[in-house]
Amino acid sequence: MRIAQVAPLYESVPPKLYGGTERVVSYLTEELVQQGHEVTLFASGDSVTRARLVPLRPEAIRLDKSCVDQLAHHILMLERVFQEAEQFDVVHFHVDYLHFPFSRRHDNANVTTLHGRLDIPDLVPLYREYSEMPVVSISDSQRKPLPWLNWQGTVYHGLPSRLYHFHPEPGKYLAFLGRISPEKGVDAAIEIAKRAGVELRIAAKVDRADVEYFEEKIRPLLDHPLIQLVGEIADREKDEFLGNALALLTPINWEEPFGLVMIEAMACGTPVIAYARGSVPEIVDDGVSGYIVQDVATAAQAIKTVPRLSRRRCRQTFDLRFAACRMAKDYVALYERLLDDRMEAAKLSAGRLIWETTSSA
Repeated sequence: MRIAQVAPLYESVPPKLYGGTERVVSYLTEELVQQGHEVTLFASGDSVTRARLVPLRPEAIRLDKSCVDQLAHHILMLERVFQEAEQFDVVHFHVDYLHFPFSRRHDNANVTTLHGRLDIPDLVPLYREYSEMPVVSISDSQRKPLPWLNWQGTVYHGLPSRLYHFHPEPGKYLAFLGRISPEKGVDAAIEIAKRAGVELRIAAKVDRADVEYFEEKIRPLLDHPLIQLVGEIADREKDEFLGNALALLTPINWEEPFGLVMIEAMACGTPVIAYARGSVPEIVDDGVSGYIVQDVATAAQAIKTVPRLSRRRCRQTFDLRFAACRMAKDYVALYERLLDDRMEAAKLSAGRLIWETTSSA
């Protein structure tokens, strides 16, 4: 199958540091190539892939401090995508709704994975207007704000099976990995660690939008012997950081659509302790790959029993449910269904045209 993958330009594919969407696009692209498909990746020029790369700018926007108008580069990318659209059986977009006006006016098979939050009032009129666009959710929970969209299915994220190694022995510290922002709950993670009396290591970035929050709310909490701020880490450091932890803390304060870090931890054999928000109940098998908790008190209590969980079963859960090969197969099945539906619609349209022509003769 000839498949185009269209990635955001904010980070390279895969990203050098933080960048969940671009990381998933990379895993999917490489696995599709491995499975024998002809894949073209539209992304920044510093991306690394075995697919055919169409570079839309020399480097990721995040690395270019001179970039002022980020949208301009994405519009140029979409122009290039649609210039080549007829070369592909299906175009898979990962840029939210940016391409909708283009796609409505082009007769090509396309689908969009929505990677972000949908509980934003501003999105309702936009998605109402483009309600015919075929979209994919990354969890069933993500669909709740907009259940009437043209959902084609839910495809959970996946990681390459060899990306992370199984770590059979539990470590002695708790891990927090991601961004420092109000919705990620790092303040709750700190309180949980203090109550449990266990060291917490925080490997996280601070976006410009969250600097004030970090300085006012989080920095004062770091002055404690159990709390260590590691800072942002690269992909190659995650295996050791997550694998050597007792557990991963994800006390999220929002309806997170997926949470890639949870399956990264499972791939290492590290259990997850997470609040029951968003996709968490779909990802964490309570009592198997971690614990789903309600608040700081129940999370601290769960830490006491987390050594009883089998780290091997955590890894087995990852292999069964969250490997990249499964993700790619799910998407290929979805692509094939889209193409079959288009073919059937074309046959019906041709049949109606013949009937109308015969009837008027």
